[in-house]
Amino acid sequence: MELLVAQSYSKNLGLYTERFGAINVVCSSADAAARVKSQLKRIARPMYSSPPVHGARIVANVVGDPALFNEWKVEMEMMAGRIKNVRQKLFDCLSAKDKSGKDWSFILKQIGMFSFTGLNKTRSDNMTNKWHVYMTKDGRISLAGLSLAKCEYLC
Repeated sequence: MELLVAQSYSKNLGLYTERFGAINVVCSSADAAARVKSQLKRIARPMYSSPPVHGARIVANVVGDPALFNEWKVEMEMMAGRIKNVRQKLFDCLSAKDKSGKDWSFILKQIGMFSFTGLNKTRSDNMTNKWHVYMTKDGRISLAGLSLAKCEYLC
């Protein structure tokens, strides 16, 4: 089996402008690995010649120091828990207010800092223009930027 796994660590460590991450490739042969490596070099070279190292150094300091690493894990668990609570509150509010019988459980099944609402461009524009609720044109909203107190307004 051959596969590519792309991982971003930018958000996890607050290094948004660093685009810090990794790509891991599993190839079925040494020949395939050599070909993939040459293509990855072709892709990476024009994007940057010498990427900055300070993001990697910050990560190395955090994960290399047990006290800092534990502090980071506690903060990540706190943020993940807060977003999970926002998801639950949003689900509860929508389920209670929506008389159409729509199944809003997809909000609970999604993970991460964002949620797709299912709203199209027209409805997203309406949310922005009429209610000052900002989201992408495909209805994606930031749950990290949504407080429990504002869930009711959003619903």
